[in-house]
Amino acid sequence: MFYQIGTKATKYRKEFKATKDGDAQHSAVRGPSQVLACSAIAVICSLYHVLQYGEEKAINFKENYNESVLACAVISHYATCLADTLASELGILSKSDPFLCTKPWKKVPPGTNGGVTMFGFLWSALGGLLMGAGTLFMDILSGIEISPIRTLCFATICGLLGSILDSILGATIQATFYESDKKLVYCEKEHAPKTVRCIGGWDILSNAQVNLLSVFMTTMIGGIFLGPMML
Repeated sequence: MFYQIGTKATKYRKEFKATKDGDAQHSAVRGPSQVLACSAIAVICSLYHVLQYGEEKAINFKENYNESVLACAVISHYATCLADTLASELGILSKSDPFLCTKPWKKVPPGTNGGVTMFGFLWSALGGLLMGAGTLFMDILSGIEISPIRTLCFATICGLLGSILDSILGATIQATFYESDKKLVYCEKEHAPKTVRCIGGWDILSNAQVNLLSVFMTTMIGGIFLGPMML
């Protein structure tokens, strides 16, 4: 579900995105690093669940604490991935100027790492909600007891949280490069012309590494803290 929706969002109006984001043509097809960042942690959690506890059980922290932590971690993981993908790929289409999440008074060019809009936040929430709906649908089909409202709320909040964390990391430890003549933003220097200048962030992590870190953080928070609180 994540890959199908995410791929359609990435390819949607890619010609227009290419007039704002210099990396748009390269990001239309996700490379191995992006696939790994958006799947590795969930795969590990799922495999550990199967090997250690067997088939999936209903989320119940009183009776099945460890299994519930892993289940919530996987939901948090994919909620974050889809929320961030929709915010990045569709939020850039916002008619309002983005502002820097760490400095809300500062306007930045569309595509800037850490640049956010209310339109993008709406897409983040929808991404989390969709993953919650997917979880709900699969558990109902499997005959697993699940709380619909709580699950949808949990996934939505995890999606928003993950997207916000990704933006904060992007604004601080990921560099953004800008080509003033063509007015294009580049997140990866290897794709940028030599005439670009850095307009924000430190060039510490790549885009895939920031995604992996934000997903890891939200997976831990969702599984260990938000899950027991909300489910």
